[in-house]
Amino acid sequence: MKFQRIGFIGLGLIGGSIARAIKYFYPETHILAYSRTAASLKEARDAGAIDEICPAVDASFGSCDLIFLCAPVAANASYLGILKDLISDSCILTDVGSTKTDIHRRVTQLGLETRFIGGHPMAGSEKTGFLSSKRLLIENAYYILTPGELVPRETVAQMEAFIASLKALPLVLPYTYHDYVTAVISHLPHLIAASLVNLVRDLDGPEEIMKKVAAGGFKDITRIASSSPEMWEQICLTNEENIGKVLSDYIHALEAIQESLSARDQGKLHQLFCSSREYRNSIPDVSCGPIKKEYALYCDMVDEAGSIATLATILATNGISLKNIGIIHNREFEEAVLRVEFYDKNAYDKAVEILRKYRYIVYT
Repeated sequence: MKFQRIGFIGLGLIGGSIARAIKYFYPETHILAYSRTAASLKEARDAGAIDEICPAVDASFGSCDLIFLCAPVAANASYLGILKDLISDSCILTDVGSTKTDIHRRVTQLGLETRFIGGHPMAGSEKTGFLSSKRLLIENAYYILTPGELVPRETVAQMEAFIASLKALPLVLPYTYHDYVTAVISHLPHLIAASLVNLVRDLDGPEEIMKKVAAGGFKDITRIASSSPEMWEQICLTNEENIGKVLSDYIHALEAIQESLSARDQGKLHQLFCSSREYRNSIPDVSCGPIKKEYALYCDMVDEAGSIATLATILATNGISLKNIGIIHNREFEEAVLRVEFYDKNAYDKAVEILRKYRYIVYT
């Protein structure tokens, strides 16, 4: 079965990125969308990501073969009751929420178990809104699917094939296990980042020296603290049991570290960093989870007028787009003065080769 009409309810970062990917690989597919933010719909239509703007969740969705629920987690469940009386028996419903238990319970209450396949693309950004969306966001990212027990196997296989055709990596899991896994590798890191940022804020003095000299390491592990507060509030409240359990485990781990420090136990402290380094280095560079792979190089640069412009011109004339470029004021872990970031690995590899050809000292 081919998806000819696809609906979106909510069209922010994730919904917009999926819509863009569908339009890229299946330009003939008719995409209609509703969002509480009217500006997002106009932006999406102007960008060619959707074909039709819907003023409400109404009969227009009745002819859809597939509907993506891309609103906030709590709102997605509320739309199911409206859609139940609108859609055909062959329409597949899916969502993109970071938690699954609540929406699967609602699906069971409404008797939609045969047509709902939960979804969670393990991709994202601290940025929000349709204008931040991009087709490549879900490429090579794990896309978890959580079908209900009554969904036919062929329907699940069809959804897997469709997600794979968008260049994402489908992974089928029970929804209860999904919520435990994401509590560990996604939800807990966000809580840690947010609490660490707030701790620095509270401990910093009136001159804000901590804020001024915050180095790359601090910024890297706290970047996700810039994510949407509304979204993460809902995620926490819809997965509180799992998050509470892993948070307790993490508190115990911190207490063990505190004991090792108090006892000046060199062996345990050394093992902490050795084991974490070994496991971290074993994680493949796949674009999944909240901490994304970054393609950045560091370059020695003489502080002269026009030096950054010269480097940027060299890259631009070779067809390389820059994501970000800037001087590193605190080089706690970096050896060079300039940090240059790229959108993908191909651009990064090409830039390293070209800059070294021009005799720049590049650190990778």
